[in-house]
Amino acid sequence: MWGKPKCPIDPDAARWVERSMGWLADEFGENRLRGRVILPTDEFFPGAYTGSEVDVRRVFAMLCAHMDVDPARVDFEFVVADPGEQALLASLPGYTQRSAGAAGEYVRRGGRGVVSVDSGQAADPMALVATIAHELGHERLIGEGRIGTRADEEQLTDLLTVYFGLGIFNANAAFQYAAGGGGWRTTSLGYLSERTFGYALAVYAHLRGERSPAWARYVDANPRAFLTKGLKYRWAEHEREQF
Repeated sequence: MWGKPKCPIDPDAARWVERSMGWLADEFGENRLRGRVILPTDEFFPGAYTGSEVDVRRVFAMLCAHMDVDPARVDFEFVVADPGEQALLASLPGYTQRSAGAAGEYVRRGGRGVVSVDSGQAADPMALVATIAHELGHERLIGEGRIGTRADEEQLTDLLTVYFGLGIFNANAAFQYAAGGGGWRTTSLGYLSERTFGYALAVYAHLRGERSPAWARYVDANPRAFLTKGLKYRWAEHEREQF
């Protein structure tokens, strides 16, 4: 039929998102799915933010509370980057991407989870929330023994941030342009693309029964375009399956 909505991502990737969201629903339940979507507003992150270590630790505590992680069982490390080294790297030709591993890390040490965040993330609250949410996602999956070693562990952890209502931050941080060094540079975080994050947000909204979620306006233009297309596709498929 002319005008039939199409899935905005590759069919195999779409099946992975849908299957994995179902797995997250089985693991974490309906209440988590129906929980609040966290927005980049003062309602959720009150008070002035200056990017200090105190501010970063406050954000960490807020996210622990939202993601049901007991901060007493997870150590937090604020890693101060060498500004000279960072400036040198940024000035090198071809330096256009920052790896997720340089932004944050989760390890098990002495039977405890350890979340490390690079101080360079402190200047960008959106990226900071995305980084901490991802690393705390590891604690929910690995620290709680829900998964072992698997090839899609990092991608599943990114997807968990969507299921836990934090997908706006991770989708927006997936790919960003920034001026500097005499031109434009790109930075990226996470393991899912903007396109996949957009579709994952669409699947999330559909599972929540939302056709036009109010929170979508906080998603950046690129992932929001895939969210919009994904919603049209998911609801069209839903209606088709009813007949």
